[in-house]
Amino acid sequence: MDILLGILIFSFIVHAFLIVPFVNFLYHLKFFKNKTAISKEKTDEASVHIRSKSRTPEGGGLLILVVTSLIFAFILPLLRRLGFEITHVYAINDEINIIFFTFIAFGLLGLYDDVVKFFELDREEGYTGIPSRYKFMIQGVLGFIIGAMMYINLGIDIIHIPFVGVIHFGVWFIPVAAFLVVTFANAVNITDGMDGLASGLLMISLFGFLILSTSILDTPLSIFIALWLGGLIAFLYFNVFPARIFMGDVGALAFGATFATVGLLTGKVVALMIVGLPFLIDGFSSLIQILWVKIFHRRILPIAPLHYYLLKIGWSEPKIVQRAWLVGIMLVVFGIWLSII
Repeated sequence: MDILLGILIFSFIVHAFLIVPFVNFLYHLKFFKNKTAISKEKTDEASVHIRSKSRTPEGGGLLILVVTSLIFAFILPLLRRLGFEITHVYAINDEINIIFFTFIAFGLLGLYDDVVKFFELDREEGYTGIPSRYKFMIQGVLGFIIGAMMYINLGIDIIHIPFVGVIHFGVWFIPVAAFLVVTFANAVNITDGMDGLASGLLMISLFGFLILSTSILDTPLSIFIALWLGGLIAFLYFNVFPARIFMGDVGALAFGATFATVGLLTGKVVALMIVGLPFLIDGFSSLIQILWVKIFHRRILPIAPLHYYLLKIGWSEPKIVQRAWLVGIMLVVFGIWLSII
């Protein structure tokens, strides 16, 4: 654990050194939505809130994605040369390939949409981004590839259920894994709607999975989480209210999908669902709103997702975020407790 904490600190220092010029570069580039998707005629709380953020640049997740990947590629061989014991649960190269395939593939998908927003290619005026249905199809394909890599390359087909034991899913593990990866990718993306909300919850959740990964002696996974955490903490300094930068789709999709992959690699899917419950609730509140409107032609909630509903009933943005963090802390404690009993 001492090595991992040192790696986390090192990652934080590197990211902290780079993020200031990166933020300034994004402001100079004006990498934000010059024409927000919300028209000025809309005066509901969500629309006003989104418009208020329209001059804050996106794409902060790109820095974490690139720097974390580069440091990992440097630090793992270095530890081997220095004689540190590298323990792993699965074939090490296959496990690393799965982690970074998820991290980078979903990041590239998100980056494409961020670039589309930057060039103001909106739906009404020649929008050339990926329509939602095609984006979900691409995510589904990526999710199935990730599930298949886990099942075929690593031989994973189990999920541990507290008080029940280990359940073997066989080949059905692939669609289960794909569903979880796609669900969390979009849930984190939806939750990333307030300053520090998604990044803070993700930071808290990853501390829990750092503990779980060390408990199963999976050094590559633990190193990756520690590096990722160092980057998130440096990013969060500039993402808390009032935010100077957002992670963008490049971060939200990559981080959500990889978060699910980390949970699957540890075999602690129940812990994943508990620790990631704030993301799931916020994402589900948006999904059920969309489905309710399409089926019944009326809203089930005055406004969705949930964080905007709380804003509507009078909660301030910092209060919503800070209370979500407190809920996240207790869910991490509960999730770890369930995983070790």
